Amino acid sequence: MAQAVRTRIAPSPTGDPHVGTAYVALFNYALARQCGGQFVLRIEDTDRQRSTSASEAMIFDALHWLGLDWDEGPDVGGPYGPYRQSERSEIYTIHAEMLVASGHAYPCFCSRERLDELRAEQKAAKGRFGYDGHCRSIDSDEAARRRAAGEAHVIRLAMPTQGEIVVRDLLRGEVSFAAEQIDDQVLVKSDGYPTYHLANVIDDHLMEITHVIRAEEWISSLPKHVQLYQAFGWAPPVFCHLPLLRNADTSKISKRKNPVSVNYFRRAGFLPEAMLNYLALMGFAMPDGREEFSLADFVEAFRLEAVSLGGPVFDLTKLTWLNGKHIRELSPSELLRRLREELLGDRYLLEVLPLAHERIETLADFFSYTNFFFVGDVEYDDAARTKMVIRERTPPQTAKIFRLLLEESLDAILDWSAESIEEALRSFCEANDLKPKELFMPVRIAVTGRAATPPLFDTMAVLGKEICRWRLRSAAETLRTMKA
Repeated sequence: MAQAVRTRIAPSPTGDPHVGTAYVALFNYALARQCGGQFVLRIEDTDRQRSTSASEAMIFDALHWLGLDWDEGPDVGGPYGPYRQSERSEIYTIHAEMLVASGHAYPCFCSRERLDELRAEQKAAKGRFGYDGHCRSIDSDEAARRRAAGEAHVIRLAMPTQGEIVVRDLLRGEVSFAAEQIDDQVLVKSDGYPTYHLANVIDDHLMEITHVIRAEEWISSLPKHVQLYQAFGWAPPVFCHLPLLRNADTSKISKRKNPVSVNYFRRAGFLPEAMLNYLALMGFAMPDGREEFSLADFVEAFRLEAVSLGGPVFDLTKLTWLNGKHIRELSPSELLRRLREELLGDRYLLEVLPLAHERIETLADFFSYTNFFFVGDVEYDDAARTKMVIRERTPPQTAKIFRLLLEESLDAILDWSAESIEEALRSFCEANDLKPKELFMPVRIAVTGRAATPPLFDTMAVLGKEICRWRLRSAAETLRTMKA
């Protein structure tokens, strides 16, 4: 009897839910549903510095909004839990020691200083980068003694040092790697926490995942993962690496050039079925050639072997067009329900209304005063463009400041509140020799398109992080090409 298909999505809770996560989740979901198998959600939170419960909650919410519900996971349980890696530490420790005992892994005692020197030497020589195996030859008894004495160390995987390492990808067939180009990967960090590579392989095996469907950026790690399966004596799953979503210039999709958070698209008025439709088109062509279809249609027609390897360009214009087609197919009553569910829901309106309450004279004034709360993009007229330039700075210099503000301050905020926004903006001013009044008005115009608005920090809090992020980037692009 064939093993039931089990797929998984394993995001790290280190930021906003990414469209790339939704894309990979969709293809895993489709295979599991088509085969009558299970779709698993696992949270890979071994990055203790960056992982947060707020980010985890946003992942749950985004996938639920898209309709990609899972059979097993941290919130619903299941027979292979726990489903958070931070709750599986003992499992990783046991398996890491198994590898050391069998000689497939070894303790590495190299200091940070030695590794920095090695990297500098390799850079100067313009040769191969990576660990040089310095601790690999240490006698096992000596290594055990040093570990028992409490000497700081990591655990590294002992990779083959000669010949070719051949791995198999479902879409690409056999892929070869020169062994000497692959270093001995760290499996357990000096704090005792596993790296992605060790935890990922152990979890996929113990959770009986049959198909590992993930982004092609992980192909370079495949030899290490296959080596781990061999070291443990486990049969590997089917590996399938999906083509990366790309910007128009073919670079990997990034927040510097596109909105990439699922939260942005939800807040900007995109329908979940349109998002799934578009993401499916990024890697699969329906047999009948149609571009508009439902999730159920996609699941029925899906064939993992038929995924295209072309570099799919994430085209916001085409997504918007496709979203419009889905909207026009809604009945008026269903459209009303969607509007009330998202932009015109009581919850959102009760956040906007207090900001307008004391500033309008008629009910009709509400719409003109608050319109920027209900659109995805804002337009900047000539007066707004002029006022958006920071005093004693050129437009391109202001654009650079906006980008720095995002990358150094706003992007890092997970608790998106008026208080945290104000703290971030004031700290940014202090660190960059700016007076608050010099920055606040340009930011106000960037995120609203106008100079007269409700209080800036409250306005940004209600607009949401993703809308503010996208508008600041759009404003920076406008200023970048603007003449002084």
